[in-house]
Amino acid sequence: MPKKIVVDMNDLRTQIFDVNHKAVEDTRLDVYIPKRLHGYSRSLVAKLIKDEMVLVNGKKTKASYQIQQGDRIEVRAPRLIEPQMVAQEIPLRVIFEDDQIVVVNKPPHLVVHPAAGHWEGTLANALLAHVGHTLPPASDGDIYRPGIVHRLDQDTSGVIVCAKTAHAHTYLSLQFQERLLEKEYLAIVEGEPRLDGDWIDAPIGRHPKEREKMAVRKDGDAKPAQTRWEVLERYRGFSLVKCYPKTGRTHQIRVHLAHIGHPIIADEAYGRRETLYEWQLRWDTKPEGHPAEEPVLARHALHAFALRVTHPSGQDMRFEAPMADDMEATCAALRRWRGRGTP
Repeated sequence: MPKKIVVDMNDLRTQIFDVNHKAVEDTRLDVYIPKRLHGYSRSLVAKLIKDEMVLVNGKKTKASYQIQQGDRIEVRAPRLIEPQMVAQEIPLRVIFEDDQIVVVNKPPHLVVHPAAGHWEGTLANALLAHVGHTLPPASDGDIYRPGIVHRLDQDTSGVIVCAKTAHAHTYLSLQFQERLLEKEYLAIVEGEPRLDGDWIDAPIGRHPKEREKMAVRKDGDAKPAQTRWEVLERYRGFSLVKCYPKTGRTHQIRVHLAHIGHPIIADEAYGRRETLYEWQLRWDTKPEGHPAEEPVLARHALHAFALRVTHPSGQDMRFEAPMADDMEATCAALRRWRGRGTP
């Protein structure tokens, strides 16, 4: 798998290529340049051409231009930076560990592995420091996901299992792919469901307009997605629910709960509010003169509570992580101001 590249657009270097061989005639411009510029992908070159950072014979052109013998190609090429995985001493809440796996209670706001915008300070960086040696790369060879078998959204807290050996990585990955494990999540949602529990069977695909989001869709771009849920506690206007996702689509629980009219509170992508303040649980509007306060919750209220997997040794194991402090505080505030007991 090609390495993820950081492009430094503030460091441009002009490269000039003269086409001297007839054999390369009629090659598309966006195909020819990557062959001359090592490490530059075709998509990056296409962007440079679109941004008029590529000239052919002193003129701007299109990516589809077919080069001819005698052409002079001038490229204003940004510097490429190949980030490397580094071990970082980041505290981890270890639930279980042996020579094969390490199970962590991931705090909210921690990114699982390096990606654009988060090249350091991730769970993967912390694992390298914690384990003290190299970890197996992802099944597709991505070195920037060492030991990572599955992922949780940045703001989702809770149980995540990681592999310390190649055997463990393959063994666990297969269980996720074949859905041979059981996952339980806790979520605090808007409103009070009419039923005490139900089954959501609604396919999920990329949102047709907002490409960074997912959505329930009925067309061929969606994949099957199923989630079972049950109410644990009811409050006036809110509920604590437990979810059992059968499939593992991106943002599945968040999308499904929003789909049935009960989005997770403080979910900026799919919810009705980005943060939750205690005054909002007491009054409909903030009283005049009420002092400023920190939000009770500043991320979507979703917690990976439990995970049942088969250990590489063949032993069936179940791991639990207590609810994160901010969600626990939110439930305490709800019981105080909006308590109704259990269903």
